[in-house]
Amino acid sequence: MSDLSGKVVAITGAASGIGLACARAAIAAGATVALVDRDAAALDKVCAELGEPAIPVVTDLLDKQSVAEMLPQILDRAGRLDVFHANAGTYVGGDVLDADPDAWDLVLNLNVNAAFRSVHAVLPHLAKQGSGDVILTSSVAGVIPVVWEPIYTASKHAVQAFTHTVRRQVAKHGVRVGAILPGPVVTALLDDWPKAKLDQALAEGSLMQPKEVADCVIFMLTRPSNVTIRDLVLLPNAVDL
Repeated sequence: MSDLSGKVVAITGAASGIGLACARAAIAAGATVALVDRDAAALDKVCAELGEPAIPVVTDLLDKQSVAEMLPQILDRAGRLDVFHANAGTYVGGDVLDADPDAWDLVLNLNVNAAFRSVHAVLPHLAKQGSGDVILTSSVAGVIPVVWEPIYTASKHAVQAFTHTVRRQVAKHGVRVGAILPGPVVTALLDDWPKAKLDQALAEGSLMQPKEVADCVIFMLTRPSNVTIRDLVLLPNAVDL
């Protein structure tokens, strides 16, 4: 059985979707979880449901000062930090010829800049204590260019490059860095999919549930300390990539 007893796990974008599923799974494995999200009302609701092991940490990842206050809040309320999961992100798809470049800014700022800044905010603490895990939610689009989502694909390629380089830099400090790379998952990020495409994907079984991603994250976190799962790709069987 996967065991995270005594560990403190912080997860961004934790009020819904993959982040919430990972919070549930980590708590089930014995961890205390700091759920990081900008939606205070949603955090209060899910933390009330999850109970004492769930700690709400309201943070706007697009605000530098808010990110700077994130780690102090976690340490003040949980006493330590062992795992940081940079999960928050957003999605945009479609043909570049028909796109509004202004709509790309949020994707690039949240998926790239905010992810990198939030990891940077916790790395000195993990390096100083000589142990810890950092996981980034990437995507299969980070290794296979997906033709209908060029901007999202570009953002996840950036996440992959960051993961691979930072992992090598901080390994000497006892910090593991890896990425989870799911294919299509049933979350709010797919809300802009055409209904016909979404219905077809559901009928074909080419979408996964957030819990299936969370189970893989827990697997990554519970490997022996001398083992790093650098990239874990998971796909629905019906996806042909």
